[in-house]
Amino acid sequence: MTARIPYVLTGATGDWEVVMGLEVHAQVASKSKLFSGAPTAFGADPNTNVSLVDAAMPGMLPVINEYCVEQAVKTGLGLNAQINLWSRFDRKNYFYPDLPQGYQISQFKHPIVGEGSIDVEADEGYTFTVGIERLHLEQDAGKSIHDLDPDATYVDLNRSGVALMEIVSKPDIRSPAEAAAYVKKLRSILIALGTCDGDMEKGNLRADVNVSVRKAGEAYGTRCEIKNVNSFRFIQQAAEYEARRQIEIIEDGGAIEQETRLYDSATGETRSMRSKEDAHDYRYFPDPDLLPLELVQSFVDEVKAGLPELPDQKRARFVRDYSLKDYDAGVLAGDADKAAYFETVARGRDARLAANWVTQDLFGYLNKEALNVAGSPVTAEQLGGLIDLISDNTISGKIAKDVFAKMIATGDAAAVIVDREGLKQVTDAGAIERIVDEIMTANPGQVEQVKAQRAAGHGKPKALGWFVGQIMKASGGKANPQAVNEILLKKLGL
Repeated sequence: MTARIPYVLTGATGDWEVVMGLEVHAQVASKSKLFSGAPTAFGADPNTNVSLVDAAMPGMLPVINEYCVEQAVKTGLGLNAQINLWSRFDRKNYFYPDLPQGYQISQFKHPIVGEGSIDVEADEGYTFTVGIERLHLEQDAGKSIHDLDPDATYVDLNRSGVALMEIVSKPDIRSPAEAAAYVKKLRSILIALGTCDGDMEKGNLRADVNVSVRKAGEAYGTRCEIKNVNSFRFIQQAAEYEARRQIEIIEDGGAIEQETRLYDSATGETRSMRSKEDAHDYRYFPDPDLLPLELVQSFVDEVKAGLPELPDQKRARFVRDYSLKDYDAGVLAGDADKAAYFETVARGRDARLAANWVTQDLFGYLNKEALNVAGSPVTAEQLGGLIDLISDNTISGKIAKDVFAKMIATGDAAAVIVDREGLKQVTDAGAIERIVDEIMTANPGQVEQVKAQRAAGHGKPKALGWFVGQIMKASGGKANPQAVNEILLKKLGL
């Protein structure tokens, strides 16, 4: 296993270590809110998904959504975390125009999920472990809209009361790239569990990124929190900028103030939002309208028994059952759509060949066009059909590349394209032998060169490759390469 690669930033006084922990807010996949029956559908007209509870009308009392509790327990189990059979909701007091109650119902000292951990694969090939401090349930606030009127702020309460899982990591992350890799892994687990759709563009998964710097071996520095970062790229950019900003301040003789900052993707910079509050600033106290949440172990056991296959389990199965390399298995297993696509392609076929086509040719095209698997112009069944044509020697691997490009352009099946354009591979030994004879007759000097190189003990003659190229060219690329090599070697007496 590859060792963890140290990440340091160099300043005027030497190298600095970056220490990071993340608070990830994941919207619970639920059709109704945490404490009301109001819908959670995205894209509804402003203030249409709002109940009297969400609007904090006098006398309205919250009622816990049992399904959201189950989703939180399922997530905790997927994070190898402790499920607390007794937990409690608290009021976190602060004021925003889009928080009608003047407080947020959250969990503080007694969360529903305790400590856990997940293993994360870095792009550089090593694996690191991130501890989970806690997962707690809380309600989301609404949304303030500032660009509809120069003199007024509009408030949309559609998100008010939507169930969130706040997943708090320990400060085990040591680079911006590791932070992005951690969120990717966490997202893949949530999607596999079905507890969050992971749609970062809609704000259904977003991260508060805590960054501090220190000299190697020293105590943790003062951290700053970058609020609501909603893409892997922005997480890396924000963390990189913030770490360098802190190093410059410290090396100039200043001190880091604990604060909450925002990341501006247009400038690539973080800017101060407010001083960072501590727990006592929020005046937490038990919510008097909600009883403590008590679970029975049989409920937790039932949820655990129904857990789906998680990414790490899927990767191990891909290695075991399909004989894939660990890296390829990780690429495929880390995304539910990619994994399902691959398994459809590989079913009943050469799995390694299927993995190569999916990870290299298909993903290469999708990445270039900024498409996901769901938007692929080539279905899994169609790609499987192309692989069938390679496997039964109907077409060569080289011709398959051209056929794949035409599948993308036309949407036609591989067999249709091959028949229409006459691309079937020439496997008739007699036909290939005639081409070989013609090339050898037309190039006696090259024939003698091959024989001379072999006689001199130079191993495989370089001119042999020239012959193969000429024969393939003469056949329009249709000659079976294996048959070409066998017949050519026989004719040359090698």
